[in-house]
Amino acid sequence: MKLTLPVLILTIILSLLKILVSCLPTDAVNWIISKFKIHSEISDENAIVTFEGKRLVGEEKIQVINYFNNARFLEKNHIFSGNEQLFLHPENSGSPLVIDTKRGKKDVRLFVYIYNDHVDVVKQYKKKVISYSLFSDSLQERSVPLISSFA
Repeated sequence: MKLTLPVLILTIILSLLKILVSCLPTDAVNWIISKFKIHSEISDENAIVTFEGKRLVGEEKIQVINYFNNARFLEKNHIFSGNEQLFLHPENSGSPLVIDTKRGKKDVRLFVYIYNDHVDVVKQYKKKVISYSLFSDSLQERSVPLISSFA
């Protein structure tokens, strides 16, 4: 009797959760999923994009943000405690694109390092640092000349 009661309660709770999740509107499900996304989209209204200390504005800013938003997530890079600076300032990486934006009420700073075969993003908010890699033909091929000609 003792073993079946917890199993019965657990089954009821899981069934209720399944019903609740399957009945949620699509917007609510998308909102919940977006809270756990590593590579979330940014909007051009509340973003400041800089390269080598110079602010990108107008069409250049919108284009870089669109390239960033359309990039495909490849993998999360694991950061161990004390190694944050290696990701924030990697050797032989050149100058990063820096995107300052907000996610909810939090200020978020993204360092975007563009390489030939991938793009590394280091997301810094509060005291947390997260790193992940993207694939974006547009950022890897087109925006480097665009940004270089701007600088």
